[in-house]
Amino acid sequence: MLNIFRFIFVMISAVMGWHVEGLYTGGEIGYYGLLGGVLLALLLVVIEMGFARRFIGAISITMFGLVFGFILSYIFLGALMLLPWVKSFFVSDPQLRDWLQFAVTFLFCFISIVAIIRSKDDFKFVIPFVELSKDRKGGRPLVMDTSVIIDGRIADICETNIIDAPIVIPRFVLQELQNVADSADKLKRVRGRHGLDILNRMQKNKKLNIQITEASFSYVEGVDNKLVKLSQNMNGRLLTNDFNLNKLAQVQGVAVVSINDLANALKPVVMPGEMMEIKIIRVGDEPNQGVGYLDDGTMVVVEKANHRVGQKVNVAVTSVIQTSAGKMIFGSLKGAGKNG
Repeated sequence: MLNIFRFIFVMISAVMGWHVEGLYTGGEIGYYGLLGGVLLALLLVVIEMGFARRFIGAISITMFGLVFGFILSYIFLGALMLLPWVKSFFVSDPQLRDWLQFAVTFLFCFISIVAIIRSKDDFKFVIPFVELSKDRKGGRPLVMDTSVIIDGRIADICETNIIDAPIVIPRFVLQELQNVADSADKLKRVRGRHGLDILNRMQKNKKLNIQITEASFSYVEGVDNKLVKLSQNMNGRLLTNDFNLNKLAQVQGVAVVSINDLANALKPVVMPGEMMEIKIIRVGDEPNQGVGYLDDGTMVVVEKANHRVGQKVNVAVTSVIQTSAGKMIFGSLKGAGKNG
């Protein structure tokens, strides 16, 4: 619909350019006006697309700033002309008077626009029911992608009341999630339905500010690029577990919040020499090694525990390393194990 309106605007501008040229050439047919109208319309369309969601706000600020500027300058010049010596001086020099009026009007328009930009939250009190922009309380909005919804841990995090920022879910992400839930592949279908259940659970949380945005960015290809564009326009943070999307967003200057990074940061600190009890799940990659896992999924590699698979053992931590896949703990057997 928006693209149709843009096309109509370009066509009308072309006709108007042709008509204006005809007025100056005595009705002769020419194409310079037509071309000029098209180029001017295309330039305005490009500017509108570049501003995207902020276009209306920018136009509103400029309009109200100009109106206030003209009103203030008119009052100021009227008061100035009440002074007899000022009035007589400018009456004797009309050219100087015109330049003074232009300079005062320009100054007050500039000051008005800057004042509105710097006090956007308070501007709605100056003009009732008009709010040009709102600086959100709390953190910057979180734009959520499909991977985080399907992951599911975001619902548990939200229930801790640690998130006080608006959570923004684009309509195209919901559509992608619906496509996954309707997939012919059983595994994808299960993951998609799990994501829908997570969304339903989050919407029932009255303490969350969940917003569904209709911004589609039809001129941007790919869901990942649309998420980055939306985050930029909203001055928000992208909430994702997708490694490639994480890097793409960071390259373009978008702040990224990763649930995986958050989970790794919250894992308990384990120091060499500490004791723990784990269940050996499988044999390790190296000879004589057994592998178990903590409740948070951290892998524990135990030396000389390959014969204790299926048993709980007491382990003394020898070292801890951080890898790209997460944290790994190495330990050795201490004492006798218990049957699990």
